[in-house]
Amino acid sequence: MALFILKRLAALILTLLVASFLIYGSLYLAPGDPATQLAGGRATPEVLEQIRERYQLDEPFLTRYWDWLTGVLHGDLGQSFVYRQDVSSLLAPRVGNTVFLVVYAAVLILGVGIPLGLSSALRRRLGSAVTVVTAIGMATPAFVAAIVLITVFAVGLGWFPVFGPGEGFVDRLWHLTLPAVALAVSWVAYSTQVTKASVREELGREHVETARSRGIPWSRIVRRHIFRNALIPITTVAGLTVAGLIAGAVVVEQAFGLNGLGSFLVQAASQKDFAVVQAISLLLVSTFVVANAVVDLVNGVLDPRLRLKGSS
Repeated sequence: MALFILKRLAALILTLLVASFLIYGSLYLAPGDPATQLAGGRATPEVLEQIRERYQLDEPFLTRYWDWLTGVLHGDLGQSFVYRQDVSSLLAPRVGNTVFLVVYAAVLILGVGIPLGLSSALRRRLGSAVTVVTAIGMATPAFVAAIVLITVFAVGLGWFPVFGPGEGFVDRLWHLTLPAVALAVSWVAYSTQVTKASVREELGREHVETARSRGIPWSRIVRRHIFRNALIPITTVAGLTVAGLIAGAVVVEQAFGLNGLGSFLVQAASQKDFAVVQAISLLLVSTFVVANAVVDLVNGVLDPRLRLKGSS
């Protein structure tokens, strides 16, 4: 187990290093001159040279990348070209909104998708109806769900606010309910389908039939012999959900006027604020990579065969 964990940590560190290099390199090669953006587009060559020297834009690529990476490791995400502030101070108030939204949506996905998939797998009559509903849900993009929810529940019925993240825990729950539902719709359908397929596969296993023939209570069979063995695909979906929620948050935050990382990323990209784009991109990619590493570790705990395979 220790060797399995060490290999996963080494792979995690290597992946993060490669991701940081690609993120920085892609923006380094992007069209446009940050110095011109800082100067407002009407500056003499002397002024542009002074700006490049001040922000170290005249340094070689590898030197700039190394300075940026070491700064990130020390908590320094650089300075925004547009706002003239530290990027970390700009991201701090926005991280909370995005984290709250993603966690809220994840709770809805796991709290609805897994029980619904389990119930539809164990009850054949329910399974057909769930299949139809989940097919519609999986085909519904987040922006379409956002428009429908705003039209019906915010504008039509007036039950929920349209814009803003709210203040305080209860007020945030109220404000972020529609965005979380819009973000979770397709992933609830997906997790339901995966759970149903995984549980039904376990239902046909020989050890399940053996347990039933021995008179073991059905609830215990479901808990210990069916659901437990079906957890690996479910936990894998949970890891993929993180990536899907992070990507979908960009659209949802724009639709509901939330001041989060996704909307700020779009704004920074349009303004060519490279330092902000680099910081947010690295943060989102790191979250995705870490989540998948956690899923690998959890699956290794659930199935020792994966540990043996990963350690070989």
